[in-house]
Amino acid sequence: MPPMSEEGNRAFLPIGFVRGLLDTIEKPLIVTERGGDLLLVNSRARQFLESQGYTKTADLNLFKDLLQVDARKIFAEIEKGEHEVNLQIQGGESKSSVRVQWLPEPDWLVAEIENKWETQPGPDPATQLTVQELLQEREITYRNLLAAYLKLQEVNRQKTVFLASAAHELKTPLAVIKGYYDLLLAGSLGRLTEKQRDILEESKDSCERLVRLVSMFLNYSALESGKLVLQLRENDLRDCLDELSKRWSEAFQRKGVKLDASFDPSIPTFRFDYQKVQQAAANLLDNALKHTPSGGSVILRAAPHFWERRVAAMAPVEERRRFRLPRPNSVEVSVADSGAGIAAEHHQEIFEDFVRVDRNTSGMGLGLAIAKRLIQAHRGKIWVESGTPSGSVFTFLLPMDQG
Repeated sequence: MPPMSEEGNRAFLPIGFVRGLLDTIEKPLIVTERGGDLLLVNSRARQFLESQGYTKTADLNLFKDLLQVDARKIFAEIEKGEHEVNLQIQGGESKSSVRVQWLPEPDWLVAEIENKWETQPGPDPATQLTVQELLQEREITYRNLLAAYLKLQEVNRQKTVFLASAAHELKTPLAVIKGYYDLLLAGSLGRLTEKQRDILEESKDSCERLVRLVSMFLNYSALESGKLVLQLRENDLRDCLDELSKRWSEAFQRKGVKLDASFDPSIPTFRFDYQKVQQAAANLLDNALKHTPSGGSVILRAAPHFWERRVAAMAPVEERRRFRLPRPNSVEVSVADSGAGIAAEHHQEIFEDFVRVDRNTSGMGLGLAIAKRLIQAHRGKIWVESGTPSGSVFTFLLPMDQG
């Protein structure tokens, strides 16, 4: 679930705002998807997880790591009609109870943790009632906020369905219009004057821009609805990127921007989704072309890469020490431009939906967000290195060990 910009052009709350609201809840709260992967963790829950020895929460799983119970056991109780399932966790000097609730509409699980310290002193009778009232108010606030958040998520889903429907309706007539432009420009329907050719070329460019926008919306709706399916096959990344650079060469020539492509011949074939990776790289080229002035240059590169973080995640320390020679386990693809550059404070938000740092450029602010999701779907990562006014380098890594 992607975070959102503060521009107000969304129909739902920013995830950071929701996380901030959950942080006001005194009890540790964890929100996960059906498989147990963490979606939201409030500050109290983070403190609890750290006390249990979990310093990093990104790869934690509610069932495997925290509850150490089979997910089927939880859902078996829920299917019997139970609204919540209560479990016990023993860790260190403390006993904790976990109340797991299922939210059917988004298919999420909410785990509420309550610490029961063995050495915990009894409550002060003078303040017990006041504290209880405060906790009840917090509980009501939490439930109201969660209900509002889920309602806004439904509004967002309806928006995504509308975008997909509109994009599908536009796709066919735009393809027909583009076909007629090609026929006219090829001279199949008669000779054209220079002025007529110029007008048709400009109209065709506008039509192609609309086609790219429609394609962007279709990709975005598929990602938002969770319908993205990777077609992993043994492919040659050099062919994929070379085909892409040839397709974009005309657009770069029209703007007067030089496009250089360099692909290391030692890149082996590996399993990836040809179309999805090509789409991600195309979005980076499109972004570079928009922000590079006439006379500038853009460089598309690809080379084998040793991704140490992936090795560290898979192999024990002793094994990593034994094999000192790093062998490439991924491919690094980069798009470097000679544009104005991006200030450091925008390096994270530019990968969010509908964010455009430069308001003078065209587009909907979806290209980089879609590229990020497509790369992450391949278990890769993407980032930008830039400064003003030194240009930008967008880079992504694709692991070569796709299952």
